Amino acid sequence: MAHGAEVAGHNPADTAGAHREVVTVGGRRVTLTNLEKVMYPATGTTKADVLGYYADVADALIRHTRDRPATRKRWVHGVGTAAEPGQVFFQKNLGDGTPEWVERRELEHKERSTVYPLVNDLATLTWLAQIGTLEIHVPQWRFDARGAQSPPDRLVLDLDPGDGVGLAECAEVARWARALLLDMGLDARPVTSGSKGIHLYAALDGRHSSEQVSQVARELARALEADHPDEVLSAMTRSMRPGKVFVDWSQNSAAKTTIAPYSLRGLLRPFVAAPRTWRELEAPGLEQLDYHQVLKRLSRAPDPLAAVADAADAHAGAAAGPVPASGATAGPDEDRLHTYRSKRDARRTPEPMPKSTPDASPAAGGAAFVVQEHHARALHFDLRLEHEGVLASWALPKGVPTDPTHNHLAVQTEDHPLEYLAFEGDIPAGEYGAGTMSIWDRGEYSAEKWRDDEIIVTLHGSPGGPLAAGGDESGRTFALIRTGGAGSRNWLIHLMKSRRPPAAETSGAGQGGSAQEARVTSAPLRAAAYSPMLARPGTLRDLSAETDWAYEMKWDGIRMIATVGAGADGAVRFLTRNGNDVTAAFPELVDDLRAALAGRAAVLDGEVVALDRHNRPDFSLLQTRLGLTDPTDVRRARQGAPVHYFVFDLLEHDWRPLVELPYAERRQALERWVQGTGTVQVPPAFDDQDAATVLATSSRLGLEGIIAKDTRSGYLAGRRADRWVKIKHVTSQEVVIGGWRPGAGHRSSTLGSLLVGIPAPAGPETAPGAPRRLLYAGRVGTGFRDRDLTALRRRLDELSTADTPFEDVPAADAADAVWVQPALVGEVDFSAWTPAGRLRHPSWRGLRADKDPADVVREEAVREEAALGAAVAEAGDSR
Repeated sequence: MAHGAEVAGHNPADTAGAHREVVTVGGRRVTLTNLEKVMYPATGTTKADVLGYYADVADALIRHTRDRPATRKRWVHGVGTAAEPGQVFFQKNLGDGTPEWVERRELEHKERSTVYPLVNDLATLTWLAQIGTLEIHVPQWRFDARGAQSPPDRLVLDLDPGDGVGLAECAEVARWARALLLDMGLDARPVTSGSKGIHLYAALDGRHSSEQVSQVARELARALEADHPDEVLSAMTRSMRPGKVFVDWSQNSAAKTTIAPYSLRGLLRPFVAAPRTWRELEAPGLEQLDYHQVLKRLSRAPDPLAAVADAADAHAGAAAGPVPASGATAGPDEDRLHTYRSKRDARRTPEPMPKSTPDASPAAGGAAFVVQEHHARALHFDLRLEHEGVLASWALPKGVPTDPTHNHLAVQTEDHPLEYLAFEGDIPAGEYGAGTMSIWDRGEYSAEKWRDDEIIVTLHGSPGGPLAAGGDESGRTFALIRTGGAGSRNWLIHLMKSRRPPAAETSGAGQGGSAQEARVTSAPLRAAAYSPMLARPGTLRDLSAETDWAYEMKWDGIRMIATVGAGADGAVRFLTRNGNDVTAAFPELVDDLRAALAGRAAVLDGEVVALDRHNRPDFSLLQTRLGLTDPTDVRRARQGAPVHYFVFDLLEHDWRPLVELPYAERRQALERWVQGTGTVQVPPAFDDQDAATVLATSSRLGLEGIIAKDTRSGYLAGRRADRWVKIKHVTSQEVVIGGWRPGAGHRSSTLGSLLVGIPAPAGPETAPGAPRRLLYAGRVGTGFRDRDLTALRRRLDELSTADTPFEDVPAADAADAVWVQPALVGEVDFSAWTPAGRLRHPSWRGLRADKDPADVVREEAVREEAALGAAVAEAGDSR
């Protein structure tokens, strides 16, 4: 019997002899029959179980089905077995036996009119389950208060795995899609479909038609396919789906439906279309959930998809407003802050909450503006311009543009009250826009043009503020251009070229510029003044809960300090950790790095990485680029091993050192002033997730591990500090080569194995720079490519010496060894350390030309704990 229903009457048996009872649900009488009927033979799940499930999840399910026409799939006699599937009835129109109290709406189709039920209450849901309904499907739009079709209030992507791929690959594509949606200002939430794939839901504001949303979804799918052609398919062609995840964008059509969140599936087992968290999608062993698991989850935590339903409710309320008696639309006196207030709880948020819109008195030529830095789920900036009594507002996911050649996306949001001009503070978790809001710059603006599709304004920021950087005190002019037609929320923001004389570009003080201006365009930076800050090896246990950590991915590349001079032709240099200038080996990075800085001078810390065809770092591939200086050799190597520069720290900008600033401020400056372009990218930092979750992400992406950075830490150049901790998945170790043993067979002309060691830890009496004892770590005989062996033998022959550099090498290993000076550093993978301090099953990865023997330290084996369960328990909330 359905949970929460009252038995109003009881008859021991109906005419067929089956159990029958009448219950009252929400004041409605529903007759229940055949409660003992097995609906899912594989699990013994009965009709009573189905009714109980839908009663228990009704509150959550109805939030996602309310006022939407429901299409049903009924299995009157159960789903059957694999050998004998049960008969399914696909039903849209309501039948003659429908109780009169079931709420319904009529919808005109091309050839007929169809009457649909609305699953708006528990009584309707109970009646549907009674007549054998297992699956409920609804579109992305609702009926409004007048019974008319509203614009869609949510976007859906259906990630459907083809043959040979599964849920894990769908989860990976979901994360890629989430990043694209976040750039559009849309926060997607995942739902494992209960069948094979994953659905992504993102709330919309109801300003676009289903056709427009479908077009956007289609372009998203195409963009995902373009970025990941080996993994993603956007075309409907079924023959092309094996081995890929099909991104079905078509369910955004007004005529299409998607299975409702929390609906059962009519499969062999009672799986559910289950809303999930992004953390769950990171976990290994991701699976579909059955109804028992879903009920247990809802008893412990709220609906993960609630935010999408809340946003839809808010937009529906804002769109409806007070309905005039005549049915006319609202007039010019409508409250422009209604949407703003509907998204916020005045009892919980410190944001200003005026009761009504002030009298609109547009200022001729301009008014006040503010740009706010918003550390929400994703860092973005908000531009607000005073206009007709409110603040017209846009979210800028990539910040304020600094280069006239690179436009940024601007997503128009709801109007804000004028009091928001001075707002700074923390919006509580769980509230709309939760996070920290601070003022980036503010002042007055002058408007050159203000139309529905184009706005041109000059922002006059605060003296010395970001908009005045570089001496641009006269203001910066921006054009906002709407894309996608009337009513679209998506705009582009374009920095217009300066209309004042280019004094700052003068090459010398004698030509009208100051000596400082001359220095800005011509002085070279001194890269050698900076040495990289180093992280110490560690585990999740080493991350103190009292420390505020941010996490970055650990890239399998070569650490590089890069310097860029000011101007379009500023000098660019790349220096390794040991100070070698390798700029000539990576010419493709030079122009992109200048573009990323938009003509400004800087010193950067990052990693040069070679990516394989799956866009994963490949250190062995990078080896082919190292040590090359001849342009012909470099050009040939570029074709087989293209490289990228991943920037993760900004040490100096426009001649101002930043190393004493805390990491959090340097990171903000990095994201503000360095724009990813081409081969130069700024990978994300994660400060809103725990360490175990980020570690799981790096494992899924096939990366080495993560770097945890204390957000309060300054940049300690050339030092290995506890403020940065590196945590690896793969057990790897840097080693110093101290000798080699002859090979046999095809290796007779090169070598059979390397003898490697690790410098002993420096003691308290060790003088700085003094040589340290080399502790023997074992032999490495696997992992070599033929060309590696030839090049290594040539290098080792130049370093031959008569004496062993090791203190404790066993006699058996030393019998036929050729000793070399301990000058070369390599890297190996291995399974574990033996009690004697030897590497077990080491495999060669390659030379580390960027490392000195003095840099090498012993790194303990770090493996990701099974299913991350133990990791979470050990780390706790590592923030």
